[in-house]
Amino acid sequence: MSTIQQEIASRVKDMREVCEMSVQQLADKLDVDTETYTKYESGEIDIPASVLYEISLIFNVDTSLLLTGEDTRMHTFTVTRKDKGVRVDRREAYDYENLASNFMHKTMEPFIVTVMPRNDNYIPEPNYHKGFEFVYVLEGTLRIYIKDNVIDLNEGDSIYFDSTHKHSMVAVGDKKAKFLDVLNVKG
Repeated sequence: MSTIQQEIASRVKDMREVCEMSVQQLADKLDVDTETYTKYESGEIDIPASVLYEISLIFNVDTSLLLTGEDTRMHTFTVTRKDKGVRVDRREAYDYENLASNFMHKTMEPFIVTVMPRNDNYIPEPNYHKGFEFVYVLEGTLRIYIKDNVIDLNEGDSIYFDSTHKHSMVAVGDKKAKFLDVLNVKG
């Protein structure tokens, strides 16, 4: 377990305790079983970015507070320079860069996500969450598994989907895939 993963898990647990919410209550709100939630909070397994976003909505805080421990400051605009977003190296298959970590009261969460190629037939564990997701491919070829579909997207292609359906993404070929991923779990 990484230090970052443990720090995020600890902040989530602290937030839950400060809000006097039980593990069962928060697991129910997130629509995950208690065992999975307990593993999130202990740092045993990564908390998916979409779940962190949902937790931030439940506690009425910005996601960046959970990711970095720092509260947001901007409410009119925020600028994120190239490659300067808050990095979240949380899951083996994905590298996230938050593009609006300093903006207060977001209604969406934009990330640049990089997926490195693999030589095997690896398919990441599927994820699902409330709301909708928009993906725009910046580099490489991205294969998206969603519901019973397999869709290959090339540079410049995009997809908008109901993220309550299980989905996962992999780089196709020998090049990394890099894409803009915008989550909206208020949907």
